[in-house]
Amino acid sequence: MTLRQAAIDKLRAWAARRHGGDSLPIKIHRRRVYILPTRFGIMLALILTAMLIAGLNYNSNLGLAFAFLMASVALVTMHHCNRNLLGLQLDVTPEVDAFAGREASFDFVLRNDSKIDRRDVEIRCMSAGAMRSVVAGSSESVAVAVPVPRRGVTRIAQFELRTRYPFGWFHAWTYVQASLTAYVAPSPRGTRTLPATAGPGSAYRSDTRGDEDFAGLRAYEPGVPLKHMAWKVLARGGEAAVRSYTSLAAQPEWLEWSCLEGQDTETRLSQLCLWVLESDAAQRVFGLRVPGKEILPARGAAHRFACLRALAVYGIAEPI
Repeated sequence: MTLRQAAIDKLRAWAARRHGGDSLPIKIHRRRVYILPTRFGIMLALILTAMLIAGLNYNSNLGLAFAFLMASVALVTMHHCNRNLLGLQLDVTPEVDAFAGREASFDFVLRNDSKIDRRDVEIRCMSAGAMRSVVAGSSESVAVAVPVPRRGVTRIAQFELRTRYPFGWFHAWTYVQASLTAYVAPSPRGTRTLPATAGPGSAYRSDTRGDEDFAGLRAYEPGVPLKHMAWKVLARGGEAAVRSYTSLAAQPEWLEWSCLEGQDTETRLSQLCLWVLESDAAQRVFGLRVPGKEILPARGAAHRFACLRALAVYGIAEPI
């Protein structure tokens, strides 16, 4: 760990102790904003110091006037950089879902109720960031995509709001102590298709007499409605038969851990994740069974998220 990173970690820990936990949405007030010169600001200060010494040494009124003018501009710039964050309101969706090897996208909202524009405001989460400008009396949505290489639960205890507006001479920032959580499901991939029939250790799909998909012919049974009779078969001299239909939405299907025997844990989870997405895309009623967890059959976005989160946390005792 570098000396700079160690200093940043200590500053973050000190800010967390000073401000405590934050509840969202939050409004940035004066005591939360910190400001320091950037490398360009330090170079400017050195140049102005040299100009001031040279002007005094050679009695150059023009050099002294220019040095004081630039120092005044720097002070005004520091004020504008600090004010660029003051009064901003911030909100964020605290929980998101993602897939391993991709990115978890946290949706932030910056709201500016003041009469001045806020330019080049950046939100940083871990190593990811995004920048927006918010005009007076409006709000802007900011999506920050955080890389999540591994399956599990990724928690972000602190994120940063910062700016270098207007000239990049100063760096103003504030820390927000709000917990963000990304449920990282396994990467959806696999070579197996959903089994079409129920069986030991397989995903279950029930065939019923419905009105959705034609499934073939079956022998006639007393009591079958005449509208299902296969009259063409009977006219050709064949035995009495009826048309059979498959109603995938009528009966639930089970996505089973046990139907993937012979595969390792992560491969099984990836295959189940793919099946969850396929079943949801087809608007089927499905349930999920993994060791220690059973999610009853249902459908819809909430059910899909529940299944993906069950796969994300499987076998993980502590968050990443």
